[in-house]
Amino acid sequence: MTAVGVAVLMRSGADALAAGEWEASIGFYEQALHQPPRTLEAADVAEILRRIGMVHRDRRDLAVALELFEASHLIATLNGLDSPAGRALVSWATIDQIRGDLDAAADRYGAARQLAARVGDGHLAALAEQNLGTLALIRGDLRLAMSRFRTVLSYHEKRGDHDQASRVLNNMAMAFVDAGEWDEAERMFERATEAALLADHRVMVGSIEMNRAELHIKRGALTAAREACERAFELHRRLGSVHGCAEAHKVSGVISRETGDLDGAHRHFVEATRLACACEDPLLQAQALREWARVYLAERRNAEALRRLNEAYRIFDGLSARRDLLELDQNLDELEESYLHVVRAWGESIESKDNYTHGHCERVGEYACMLAAAVGMTGRDLTWFRMGGYLHDVGKGSLSPDLLNKRGALSPEEWDQMKRHTIEGDALVAEIDFPWDMRPVVRSHHERWDGTGYPDGLSGEEIPWTARILCIADVYDALTTTRSYRRALTQAEALQVMRADSGKLFDPELFPVFEQLILE
Repeated sequence: MTAVGVAVLMRSGADALAAGEWEASIGFYEQALHQPPRTLEAADVAEILRRIGMVHRDRRDLAVALELFEASHLIATLNGLDSPAGRALVSWATIDQIRGDLDAAADRYGAARQLAARVGDGHLAALAEQNLGTLALIRGDLRLAMSRFRTVLSYHEKRGDHDQASRVLNNMAMAFVDAGEWDEAERMFERATEAALLADHRVMVGSIEMNRAELHIKRGALTAAREACERAFELHRRLGSVHGCAEAHKVSGVISRETGDLDGAHRHFVEATRLACACEDPLLQAQALREWARVYLAERRNAEALRRLNEAYRIFDGLSARRDLLELDQNLDELEESYLHVVRAWGESIESKDNYTHGHCERVGEYACMLAAAVGMTGRDLTWFRMGGYLHDVGKGSLSPDLLNKRGALSPEEWDQMKRHTIEGDALVAEIDFPWDMRPVVRSHHERWDGTGYPDGLSGEEIPWTARILCIADVYDALTTTRSYRRALTQAEALQVMRADSGKLFDPELFPVFEQLILE
């Protein structure tokens, strides 16, 4: 077998990979790899190993792919081959990116770009720049991403490389989706599809269709979204792409939810999370869980919605702890918005039993956050604390409406029932297992500084700090709203009553801060 024969086998392997014929692709590459040693250069061996790794990467056999990329890089480095070493680094970095380690990916892409500059390898430089553009897109730097994509696209189009051009155009389309420029995104998807078809890259066509479906969802064109998703589904199923099918299930779940088919949405999200886990894509898994929570919310199954959000949050937070995903802030912002929506809905469902507390939980959350921010609470802690405010009376869901709306004083037995709402609420919140500890807020917001509160008779600094803050906000809102047994007090009247109880009911250091905030 001559060097030309090796090149032909490698070309056949690349064509099979583009067609999604993974076993055939590996077969061609292995034939090339097993040619007599005299026909193979070290550069050929490094490139063949890298390409076999690409097949395994696309199949989501990530551990195998990583071993092959590392071997390719080692062979190239030991033989002083800068361009093959750079290509191996780019492929290696894609594993980092899939697994969420964007810092490591950026370092390897950057190292590959340096090698390209040293030897004047324009193709390698374009590959590195293209992937750095993708990282910029993930990080939300659309301007930098588009600058890089345009530079790389010009290079690939001049060379007639339709395969790489389709990838860049697809990324540019997604950048326009993120920017809300939907007509331009649609135009880029059309160009990407044309380039992928010219390259006979069916796997890429499926990816473009999936992204196009997400664009249609954003535009509210659900019929078009379903059609695009079904085309992508068919391609990915035929190709045996686990990751592609996971993406398709996630998008199909969103479409089913938005069209009212909640049972179908559940089925799709079950599969999306299972397959995302199987192909080691934590970001996709967390996104599917977040979307799934919204199905439970539509069914008013708030506890189940919160459990799914908690699963998603832990995945996102775990990635953040490893500094893996620099896009995480955006995802966490969206996730916390979903949390607030679910928690607010749960709080309102509890308030609906009580004729006199409409809006109480939300107002208490606002007052409590105002005080918490003034005394040093910041960032995401404030968001979670607000949720604690929304849920501080969640245990009242176990009480009868007659008890909640009774006019006049409660009997000793009724008062004992009423006091149990803190314990019941604590149990409910413990079962949900929030990422931030809300239990002290829910259980202890009726404790009093002098030890006369309930349910545990805590006093002074034994009372959790967050519960002391919530107590002040809760009492102020109760005093300034109408109840079955009295009229609402004015702001001045309420503050006068509370001032007399500072150091008895309320933390004497916190109350003056709250009073000043209210007066301001």
